[in-house]
Amino acid sequence: MYKAFYGLSDNPFSIAPNPHYLFLSDRHREALAHLTYGLGETGGFVLLTGEVGTGKTTVSRCLLGQLPDNTDTAFILNPSLTELELLATLCDELKITYGDNPTLKQLIDHLSRFLLANHSKGRNTVLIIDEAQHLRPEVLEQLRLLTNLETDTKKLLQVILIGQPELQLLLKRQELRQLAQRITARYHLLPLNEDEIGLYVLHRLQVAGRFEPLFTGKAIKVLQKYSGGIPRLINLLCERALMAGYAQSRLPIDHHMVRQAAVEVLGEAEPTQHQYLWPAATVIVLLIAFGVSYWLLTDKPANSATNLVSQPMPDPIEMNPQELNTTAPPPRVEPTNHSSAELSQAPGATPNQRLLNEAINQSRNIDTAFAGLFGLWGKVPYKGLTACQSAVEQGLACYQQQGNWMSLTRLNYPAVVYLVDDNQQDFYGAVIAIDGDQLLMQLGEQQLWVDKAWFNQHFSGTFEILWQAPNLPMMDISQKSSPGQLQWLENALAQVNNRNARRVNQFDVQLENDLKAFQSQHGLKADGIAGNQTLVRLNLYLSQQGPRLTDNGASR
Repeated sequence: MYKAFYGLSDNPFSIAPNPHYLFLSDRHREALAHLTYGLGETGGFVLLTGEVGTGKTTVSRCLLGQLPDNTDTAFILNPSLTELELLATLCDELKITYGDNPTLKQLIDHLSRFLLANHSKGRNTVLIIDEAQHLRPEVLEQLRLLTNLETDTKKLLQVILIGQPELQLLLKRQELRQLAQRITARYHLLPLNEDEIGLYVLHRLQVAGRFEPLFTGKAIKVLQKYSGGIPRLINLLCERALMAGYAQSRLPIDHHMVRQAAVEVLGEAEPTQHQYLWPAATVIVLLIAFGVSYWLLTDKPANSATNLVSQPMPDPIEMNPQELNTTAPPPRVEPTNHSSAELSQAPGATPNQRLLNEAINQSRNIDTAFAGLFGLWGKVPYKGLTACQSAVEQGLACYQQQGNWMSLTRLNYPAVVYLVDDNQQDFYGAVIAIDGDQLLMQLGEQQLWVDKAWFNQHFSGTFEILWQAPNLPMMDISQKSSPGQLQWLENALAQVNNRNARRVNQFDVQLENDLKAFQSQHGLKADGIAGNQTLVRLNLYLSQQGPRLTDNGASR
């Protein structure tokens, strides 16, 4: 139900093993290499273990897709069988016929004849058993005996055992030592690390049709914390977080949504929320008792309590943003190695530094930052709608990207930026202009200049811009496109790269290389096809509508 909201063509985080969403991390590739090696000419048993949901079945399915055409495979998903039932299931998988109520010897004879006939035809036979930790020791021993059928150079039946870590313990039993010695390759699949989780989430979103990042960097960190790098849990948490974002009409998915998704999916909140409640309460009580004792035992000014409460509170100051921004140039905050909190409390802190910290505290709402961005376009957000919905209603479009200082300056559009303060709390600002290594930012109702170092220190990597998208439909440009489309693509790439355009009438090697270079530079899939995401990025550069960060353009 949320696919249209996020620009998706499919549900990217279904836990069904869809081969289109196959993602092989480095460790998955290594596991696949071990399995492939184990199925070499001398192969007997191959072992793949890993925790629940780490992708063992995904690796096995990928292996099946890479097996040569002369391979017959049997896949057993429920190994909780007796010896007779397992051999009967193996015959069923290999389409071996047998009579009613066969004996163990009859099934073994049928399998032996099939394996010998397959070998004479130059065909291989592979048995894959999933959830193999449920196999009984006597069934494993029967499998070992079945693999005794061999030639001088290879086993006629190769067996892949896939299971949870308990399978390793099972194979260490004394009665299974002969089978353990026949394992030619084994691999234990570990969960994904934080970097791999980010790539995994982005990969699944791209397969579903969305190439812009949807989860913030902090959201990925929280995702790693709660999922432990288990792909199945990642899918469940991402699915629930997308539903929450859709219900709230919020983009992108932040760490708060992922944390709430973890509470709903895993059934428990962070232990740190109440783990230290009683120790903290004890410390507070002791501090209060000590403070009261100290106050009673020391001399006090006669009217100190009265003096504390008798001073009237100053009236709130109402600030008009236009007056604030025009009466004086925006202040410039000098570079410093100290945090904002330290600056505001330091005796020698400058007024501008204190002003910056106050502005940060007034910038916790992203709608305030978007209001400043809308103002640069001469528009205002609509009440009751999200910022992007308000933009669409007024002929504009939202564009979200993850990147760095260079990404922001290259696009040269004013942007709402997602920031993190020194206490790892989120706040939001609008970048209005750039002058060298200085940015003019709108934080709450205050405009001020900050330097590049400060920005990089607090920038989370996510920013959003408003732009006026072309009204014409954007059709993919590839080898089969018309000469007019190819010439448009050449002209656009030439303008972006500040070079003279060539005359083209075919999708030649240079045009393809220029397109791939543009895609790689902007974090797009470098497939040499100008699809929707590539065309959007090109049109962002080509558009002449709306405000810019610098008057003379930015380096592209």
